[in-house]
Amino acid sequence: MNLPLFYISDVAAGQSEITLDEDTSKHVVNVLRMKKGEELHLTDGKGSLLLTSITDDHKKRCRVTVLNEQFIPQTARKTSIAISLLKNTNRFEWFLEKATELGITEVIPMICDRTEKQHFRFDRMQNILVSAMLQSQQAWLPVLHQPIGFGQLLKQEDVIDITQKFIAHCIPGSKQSLAAQVNTSLPSQIILIGPEGDFTSEEVAFATEHYFIPVTLGDTRLRTETAGMVAAVILSL
Repeated sequence: MNLPLFYISDVAAGQSEITLDEDTSKHVVNVLRMKKGEELHLTDGKGSLLLTSITDDHKKRCRVTVLNEQFIPQTARKTSIAISLLKNTNRFEWFLEKATELGITEVIPMICDRTEKQHFRFDRMQNILVSAMLQSQQAWLPVLHQPIGFGQLLKQEDVIDITQKFIAHCIPGSKQSLAAQVNTSLPSQIILIGPEGDFTSEEVAFATEHYFIPVTLGDTRLRTETAGMVAAVILSL
């Protein structure tokens, strides 16, 4: 995938010609200075990868012809991170970028008892995922959910069915190392990452009642977004 890679929201089966949107056209023609006959890749973030050739280098309506289409299988293992929203939006966006680069398959923003910020700009966050997917040359976009309350999340059927479930917190007590607990031969894992003030003891108790294993991410106290990235590294490996 050494050619420039761009995102399109939908790929129709057997589509032979595609007109790129204005923003993508400007980037292809004005920024990269690509011309008619040059090749580029397109992906829909759902595994489709198209090799295309520019047939009209219009800066607002660049058109490409599809030369080849292939499907990139997604990793068989589902890795999910449910993480509290943060007061500092930039830090949350940084986490989204890194989680995407590492290949996490699902991100669930949470609203916990101590979550300070609840405003969430879904379109902006989705664009950050798209940019990170393209930068890291991937054909799969992580699934980004709308924010959900902590208790509501744990009761969802999709979460109940996940094979391994973890909660990372700083409350003293018996905890296992996440790295030692993750079993990559199992089909799915999820970890809960709390807000800047950590989970409450009631939330931890509720999670353990729903078969979440308390884990530690190391010997130091981490910021929420750092904890999310560490968890992403461990899960992705």
